[in-house]
Amino acid sequence: MAIFKDKLYLDTSKRMEILDITLEVQKIIDESSIFNGVINVYSKHSTSAIVVNENETGLLKDFENILNEIVPENNGYKHDISDNNADSHLRSLFLGSSETIPFSDKKLDMGTWQSVFFVELDGPRKRGVELTLIGE
Repeated sequence: MAIFKDKLYLDTSKRMEILDITLEVQKIIDESSIFNGVINVYSKHSTSAIVVNENETGLLKDFENILNEIVPENNGYKHDISDNNADSHLRSLFLGSSETIPFSDKKLDMGTWQSVFFVELDGPRKRGVELTLIGE
């Protein structure tokens, strides 16, 4: 059993932005000495998320639209009094801060249409994503 840790740094450019980080996650696996196991992709920020879904332009726009519908900006949230970003925190609650994905023979074991995304909910910012591999 082995553990390998690394960090991915991102610069986001919009308040809400969905970034496909699949290739970067795969690169971390490639650089490790672990061939089979799981990788945990974790955002240490309370106004961002990590999700697995399909990378299709229309779907990604639908994803943004539904987040805006479910949790609209400037909706009288109490947290807005101090930071004016309550919508970002609330959207993050629905999405989650991490995903754990299996890999075999150094390749992510995901479905044909699946990708790993970092979801920025309060940008633009510099962000860090923690990656922890456990396996052999």
